[in-house]
Amino acid sequence: MKRILSMSFSLIAVALVAAASVQSQTETNAKAVNPIAAAPVVAITSASSPTDLARAAVVAQGGDKFKSLKSIVLRGSVDLYGPNSTQSIPGGFVLANAGDKMRMEVDARPLFTFKQIFDGQQSYSSLPGAEMPPASKFGMRVLANFDQPGYTVTALPDKKKLRGFRIAGSEGNATDFYLDPATGRVMNYTFTFNGYNFGTENRKFKEVDGVLVPSSFTQRIEMPQGAAFAEFNAKEIKINQPLGDDAFAIPN
Repeated sequence: MKRILSMSFSLIAVALVAAASVQSQTETNAKAVNPIAAAPVVAITSASSPTDLARAAVVAQGGDKFKSLKSIVLRGSVDLYGPNSTQSIPGGFVLANAGDKMRMEVDARPLFTFKQIFDGQQSYSSLPGAEMPPASKFGMRVLANFDQPGYTVTALPDKKKLRGFRIAGSEGNATDFYLDPATGRVMNYTFTFNGYNFGTENRKFKEVDGVLVPSSFTQRIEMPQGAAFAEFNAKEIKINQPLGDDAFAIPN
């Protein structure tokens, strides 16, 4: 069980890097956002094309501010659920990201602790064999680059009341996005990596200096043993603060 949980949450935690890739200062400057109250900046209609939907989503996230992330640090609580389990394992998490560099730590003592680092060239995991999806190829980082060369945007069937579209990269990697047509906000997205299906559902947001940040969200991974998922609540958000290379140093 320890191995399954550690690998599952090390993988899905990487999606958090993309989900929170935004620009601002700290949570002390943030204000809570009602997920239904705000009107979309770009109008979404039944005639909106997949590219229109992607553009509306970027604008809703904060436009150029959303696209120009330099660094982010998230700290908070997490409840971990193993495959076919209804009982959670509570813990804390810390995530630091700068460009392609990433550091993720989960502390669920006394059951386990976990650490994963990517320094831009090589990766380290306290659990051997836990491989991370590249943050630059999946999730919200892909949304930020949808209009760049090498990306294509195609239609997806609507899911309940959410409008869907897919962004695919030149290497065949793809992320499926579903947004609220009333607000333009991405409410969930999914992708496949190494044969596993990953999903993120955003529940609450904070507006941080004009950028929308998911502050409460669930991440899920489908495995042969069943679905494992984690419920994240970010209590501290620091963005665009200097992070030295030692923050992503790989242990000897």
